[in-house]
Amino acid sequence: MKKRKIAIFTGNRAEYGLQYPIIQAIARHRQLSYFLLVSGAHLDENFGYTKREIEKDGFKVYREIKAEVRADNLFSTTQAVGHIVVNLSKELHKLKPDILIVYADRFEGLAAVVAGAQMGIPVAHIEGGDVTEGGALDDYVRHTMTKLSHLHFTTNRAASLRIARLGEEKWRIFNVGFPVIDLIKQRKFACLKEIQLKVPLDTTKPLIIFTQHSVTTEVESVRRQLKPSLEALTYCAKHDIQVIATYPNNDAGGRTVIEELKKLKGTKNITVVPHLGRYLYHGILDVCGRVVRGVCVGNSSSGIKETPVFGCPCVNIGSRQNKRLRSTNVLDVGYHKDRLVGAIQKALFDEKFRAQCRRCKNPYGKGEAAKIIADVLAGISLNKKLIQKKITY
Repeated sequence: MKKRKIAIFTGNRAEYGLQYPIIQAIARHRQLSYFLLVSGAHLDENFGYTKREIEKDGFKVYREIKAEVRADNLFSTTQAVGHIVVNLSKELHKLKPDILIVYADRFEGLAAVVAGAQMGIPVAHIEGGDVTEGGALDDYVRHTMTKLSHLHFTTNRAASLRIARLGEEKWRIFNVGFPVIDLIKQRKFACLKEIQLKVPLDTTKPLIIFTQHSVTTEVESVRRQLKPSLEALTYCAKHDIQVIATYPNNDAGGRTVIEELKKLKGTKNITVVPHLGRYLYHGILDVCGRVVRGVCVGNSSSGIKETPVFGCPCVNIGSRQNKRLRSTNVLDVGYHKDRLVGAIQKALFDEKFRAQCRRCKNPYGKGEAAKIIADVLAGISLNKKLIQKKITY
């Protein structure tokens, strides 16, 4: 039996971490072959050149898709979208995949969907239908990607309903859950000893794992929004709370965040790392939930979607994740140093709240998403019905 060619596009470290179980499931499926198309921050040394992580995981990179992001602004991001469309379309033309997989809501993914859809390639979009009304471009990029795609794999029931309300036919929509939970349920993350070989971690001290991205529609406010967070981290570090801070995504404003984070290097109790990788990051979330008094702080979607599985408290800063489906382990706080410190202290030392976090329900599935996705990709009929979309209201 001839295997179906599944092209998988990835343009960002966080996105790849969520795609990992899907790539793995496709690689193992007897009816599918994967072709990994790597772009964006994966090829940028400023953001850790995370193509190395992909190769270290044992996956073969089929092609690099160049995307120049020359400056820290929205104009440069828009130029990068054009670069990806042009360069990716050339590779898709040569490869002629049966299906193209694209993830979530970033500018790299938008470019990939445009290229695939305009070439008549069935596009499978993962994690559509979510809502984030906090000022990032993600929300309408995500919904645009949904309308350009042919298959929809959602992480929750509410997202599936939203996609149906966008006029998508229900047979195209599959509520599979959040793919990365597959790996967490299998305990495929670093243990304490492995973490301590990579980053300083003292189990006698409380721990903050910190990531704050720019809000892309408020690029001019990046430093102002970041300042209270860094002041709060510095205050906590002076009070013997250890901090592990990671670089943000390569969104407009991301380089500004990196510049400010670098100023913290050498500060007692603060460790700044460009990139932890999924394996270490999830191990640290597990330590924060089960081993030490730990908390995930910042405005990353991982703080909302991944911490509940570990029983790890989350302090979510600012508007970036507004309206995102969340569990009872999340404390929301604005750009204010004292309130942020108060929320961190509650997350670390309030026994009632920490017990609530350990009991919190995960709203993003049971950990079987990747297999379901692979089976659908292998079994779906590749015909005009799939390509020629109808709008239903």
